[in-house]
Amino acid sequence: APVTAHSIATINRLAPGRTFLGIGTGNTAMRLMGQRPIRLADYGEFLRVVRALLAGEEVDYTFGSHTAPTSFQMPALGFIALEPRIPIYVSGFGPKAQALAGEHGDGLVMSIHPEPDFVQRALRHVQRGMERAEAAGRVSGQTAGRAPRHVPRGLERFYTCSLTAAVVLGPGDRLSDERVIRDAGPFALSSLHYIYEKLRFEGGEPPAHVRPIWKEYVAAVEATPPSHRHLRIHAGHCTYIHADEARFVTPELIRASCLVGRPEELVEKLGQLHAAGLRQIMLLPSLDFQYRSLEEFSRQVMAKL
Repeated sequence: APVTAHSIATINRLAPGRTFLGIGTGNTAMRLMGQRPIRLADYGEFLRVVRALLAGEEVDYTFGSHTAPTSFQMPALGFIALEPRIPIYVSGFGPKAQALAGEHGDGLVMSIHPEPDFVQRALRHVQRGMERAEAAGRVSGQTAGRAPRHVPRGLERFYTCSLTAAVVLGPGDRLSDERVIRDAGPFALSSLHYIYEKLRFEGGEPPAHVRPIWKEYVAAVEATPPSHRHLRIHAGHCTYIHADEARFVTPELIRASCLVGRPEELVEKLGQLHAAGLRQIMLLPSLDFQYRSLEEFSRQVMAKL
């Protein structure tokens, strides 16, 4: 945590006012190496230390079994800059991580089922984290500008962003068309990778939209020996479609993980998400077609917002 804090503070010295920090559990990065992401308790402690150091505070930091106070040394020499304040945007896909975003962060980055009620549930978890921070005598982030209407009290200046892919449909286009599968597939499949890893370690049943393909997908993944299975699971993650996975990009998977529709439908959907409290979307298009996809979305959707 101290290394992360001083590194981003150094960047803030080089680019003051244009610096922010995004932090996650390392879900994909760690799983690509066959490792587990950081535990939520450790994640919360990491965020606590980074937030305190970036506020210019002295904070107790534990490494191994030893705890000692630490703070930035020689700040007057200009190696780092804590002003302008560095916002922290916390990645959280589940309720507990989203609460940590409210407790320690200035914003939440999530990957959504593109429905307003999902955003509203996430913000309720964030609000619980804010209440925890207030009870402990800390002030949570909330540095962003004006929020949409109808967001819960206390979240007016809290930033929200969602990872997704967007596909603009033309007249007669269907979700089963090759072009749609090609554009939406890499991101849609990443949600399948996430579900597999989650159920592998935590148990439970797959969500309804993947049940028709689940047994076949699991069989395809588990044809790879356990020692190398983590490499197979995340092949092409958010970048391209693995040769053996195109068959799993179903209309149901696309609809549950991506923004897809005619231009007017996407404008309406984004309006609903904004009213629910979503401030930004971060698009992850297929690598091979990213420029065309982004230009198309900009011209046909963003220009109408």
